[in-house]
Amino acid sequence: MGIAALIAWVLTAVGGAVLLGRWVAHGGLRSTGAGHFPPGLVLGHFALAAAGLVVWIVHLLLGSTLLAWISLALLVVVALLGFGMFRLWVPGYRARTATTAGSSAAGSSGAGSPGAGSSGAGSSGAGGEPGAASGVSTAPARETAEAHLPPAVVAAHGVLGVATVVLVLLATLGVAAG
Repeated sequence: MGIAALIAWVLTAVGGAVLLGRWVAHGGLRSTGAGHFPPGLVLGHFALAAAGLVVWIVHLLLGSTLLAWISLALLVVVALLGFGMFRLWVPGYRARTATTAGSSAAGSSGAGSPGAGSSGAGSSGAGGEPGAASGVSTAPARETAEAHLPPAVVAAHGVLGVATVVLVLLATLGVAAG
C-alpha cells in the first residue's frame, strides 16, 4: 500500500509541476488582487507537498511510523490548500467558458455581460464585477495566470490528490496497526 501511495503521490506531483510551471510562466508570481491565486498559497501548497513526499519516501525506507503520520498530516494540509485553490479557480473557469460560449452572441455590444452582471449584481463582490461589466477591463481581468491552467490537468491533479490522501491514510493505518 505504501508503494501505491508513493506512485499516486509522484503522479500527482507531476500534474502539480505542470500546473505550477504554467502558472509561473503566465505571471502567477507577479499577480495580485481579485481573481488571482495568492503566490503564498500556491508556493505553500507546492512546498508542503514536496516536503510530505520526501518524508513519505524516508518513511518507506526506514519504516518509521512517526514519519508516516507526519507525512499524512502534511498531506492533509496540502489537500486543504489545494481545495482552496480549486475553489478560487472554478469561478474564473466558469466565467471563461460562459464568455467563450456567449462571445459569438455577444458581439461588440457586451451582451456577454448580462450573465456576468446578473451574478455580479446578486453577489457582494462588487469590486471585480463592475470592471467585468465594462468592455475595456473585461479581457485583462480574465487573463489571469490561472486562466492558462488546463482543466484536464486540474481535474487529474485533484483526483490523483484525493487518491493519494486515501492511499497514504490506509498505508499509515496499516503501519500503525502492525
